[in-house]
Amino acid sequence: MNPRADLIAQGIESCKPLLGRYLSGMDESHAAASPPGLPNHPVWTLGHLALTMHRVAERFDGQPLPADTFGSGPGLINPESVSFASTPTDDPSRYVSLARSIDAYNAACDRLARAVRAADDSTLDTPTPWGNTTTTLALLAMRMIFHNGIHTGQLADLRRAMGMKSIFS
Repeated sequence: MNPRADLIAQGIESCKPLLGRYLSGMDESHAAASPPGLPNHPVWTLGHLALTMHRVAERFDGQPLPADTFGSGPGLINPESVSFASTPTDDPSRYVSLARSIDAYNAACDRLARAVRAADDSTLDTPTPWGNTTTTLALLAMRMIFHNGIHTGQLADLRRAMGMKSIFS
């Protein structure tokens, strides 16, 4: 076992319960709710995070997006509708259910954590392009923890805007 890889993998796995707390009390009526002034909604956020983590996992394990999760058919997350720079709509018919979105997010966390955990130091130190920069696979995996946290903050904002109680109450 590689302690460095294991620590990063544990951080990715911890994103599941940490983000999940902010979904407490949400149902399908909240899934595509996007109050004025807020950029995203729960199913867009979960699909976006799942897509992004799978794209990073792909750099580790060489496997494509899971065909049972992403595509253009019924019950699949359309990657175009949740990709970077896509514009979320409040039309729930364009997205999968909240429960399906949560499952996709959790599966992406699991896949990325597995892929990172299997990496040796040489793999972790491999340079990889991301956006308009180059980073290492280790730093990119850690960036996903931060990315998940950023979007968790957006879910906290959504909760407040929808009048939901604090997760701490």
